[in-house]
Amino acid sequence: MIEVFITNIESQDQADKVEKSILSDHSDLKINTDLNETGLPFPCGHTIMRIEGNNFNSNEIISLLNKSGIKCQILEDKICA
Repeated sequence: MIEVFITNIESQDQADKVEKSILSDHSDLKINTDLNETGLPFPCGHTIMRIEGNNFNSNEIISLLNKSGIKCQILEDKICA
């Protein structure tokens, strides 16, 4: 399963901390983060976080990030202007 999220992660250091936090509970996941390059406010300006693995709950990931003060949503198919 692969899920793609949008977040307001602003730096590689912050992305590394988020990845470490997720992997502490789900060590089998693969996580890739692409930092925001648009300069627009969330959600149109965002960081992409891809998570790949066999057994994880997207809502748990969103909740974990939200509790850390990071906005996180599943990427929807939409156009931002």
